[in-house]
Amino acid sequence: MLNVTGPGSITTCDGVTRRDFLQVGTLGALGLTMADYSAAQAAGKVSADSNEKSVIMIFNLGAPSQLDLFDMKPDAPSEIRGPFKPISTKGDFHISEILPKHAAVADKFSLVRSCYHTAAAVHDTGHQMMQTGRLFTGGIVVPHAGCALEFLKGRRSELPAHVILPEPMGPTGGNMPHGQDAGFLGKAYDPFVLNSDPSKADFKVPDLLPPKEIGEARIARRRELRQVVDDTVKKFESSESAKLMDANFAAAYRLMTSEKAREAFDLTKEPLTVRERYGLTRFGQCCLLARRLVERGVRFVTVNTFLTVFGEITWDIHGSKPFTSIAGMRDIVAPMYDQGYSALSSGAPRASIPPVAATTGRNAGRSISPAAA
Repeated sequence: MLNVTGPGSITTCDGVTRRDFLQVGTLGALGLTMADYSAAQAAGKVSADSNEKSVIMIFNLGAPSQLDLFDMKPDAPSEIRGPFKPISTKGDFHISEILPKHAAVADKFSLVRSCYHTAAAVHDTGHQMMQTGRLFTGGIVVPHAGCALEFLKGRRSELPAHVILPEPMGPTGGNMPHGQDAGFLGKAYDPFVLNSDPSKADFKVPDLLPPKEIGEARIARRRELRQVVDDTVKKFESSESAKLMDANFAAAYRLMTSEKAREAFDLTKEPLTVRERYGLTRFGQCCLLARRLVERGVRFVTVNTFLTVFGEITWDIHGSKPFTSIAGMRDIVAPMYDQGYSALSSGAPRASIPPVAATTGRNAGRSISPAAA
């Protein structure tokens, strides 16, 4: 069992401490140490492309019920097992009958059923640990993995290194940070947030283009004016704060005026048949947009399946009102998710199959249970 919140003294069955495993890396588990890897890299035996993968993280806000989806208990008593039947998959394991498209692409993903945590049984703690690797303590906000990647590797082009689709997480009941920003790294490494629904007919990216009343000529004049002002404040320009501000301005200007960026976010470039394959839903079109972004150099894309657990049908499956019912999961949530995920898993050539991060498990009564495996 892998406990992501336990002390460093806890070990795996092979005697490796959790802290050592996470801090040193996973290469040793494959018989390759960091020293071996560095030597191979220096000898030119490591492909230059091996370090240029992109990541798509689908974050299943609301905590899907593993008993009804990926870790069914068909032989358990009726008061524990769910109402759905397991089906065979191409991956030689079973999943729920309400995810038939997953079954068809199951040879492209793996299930980890042994990860748990011991923090409070609220959504927010799971959000923090699954996205940052840490439970926030002492007022320290740890950066999202995508933000840390931008800090370490930078951008590949004028496109952002990390994008969140369609919006950041909203309220989930715990009144705690979710871990979807750059935290202590600073605002300069915050993700680019779409803040729009790509399934809408009038879909546009609010922060990508300037206001309509400001034409390209005025943008150019404003940039020239800023250069004049900059030339008069040399002392300030030499400070670290000014350098950071200048870098942020340059990045924002490149993004706003980039044809490549506009094209990357333009879903009308995709044939209708492709858009329909992903599903003409907010989640489905976010999956398609995520694929387009990684194909064009974005390093990390986070897709939030839902934005809050309040006021909408979500993965927050308690089985009865005011939360999503079992029928709501079967008829609304699962089909939407099944279609988008399966299409993406077959169509993102530059990225690995997107990792799926649920927040916690659920017990037999469908209440949140961080210890559920």
